[in-house]
Amino acid sequence: MNKLIKRVVGAFVLLAASHTTLAAEPEYVTIELEIDINKPAAEVWEKVGDYCDIGEWLNVDCAITSGDGGMGTVRVLAGGRVIEILVAATELSYGYTQPVVEGQFYNLYHGFMEARPVTATTSKMVYTLVYDVSNLADQAAKDADIARRTGMFEGALNNIKAIAEGN
Repeated sequence: MNKLIKRVVGAFVLLAASHTTLAAEPEYVTIELEIDINKPAAEVWEKVGDYCDIGEWLNVDCAITSGDGGMGTVRVLAGGRVIEILVAATELSYGYTQPVVEGQFYNLYHGFMEARPVTATTSKMVYTLVYDVSNLADQAAKDADIARRTGMFEGALNNIKAIAEGN
């Protein structure tokens, strides 16, 4: 019996060692963007802060598939290719994550959007993304991915500004 236990323990050690050598160390990046808006934060949020308003300012289709717009609400974007779950919310902000998809690399993608008051008549929209780029081949691929996402959300912020200011 002692030999059997040693073999089982040995097999688990080998299995664990093989998984740790195959798994990449996470490399989390943060993209922080903001834009000034000539409207009070509450007015901005009313125009662009509903969970599926992303469809208008990111120019993508959006549908709520579960929930009522509060915590735990699930939205799908781009014909169902992207699933996002509302995991944080305040009066002028929300945060979301994308779930694990079986058979795909999980990048722990999280986004956070906030209409932040600056003065009584102005605000800024702050958009932050955090995700893991360790699955990308090299630094050039990582830089390209960051640049692509940055450009996409800079465009979204410009659209948010135009919508909020009524332009």
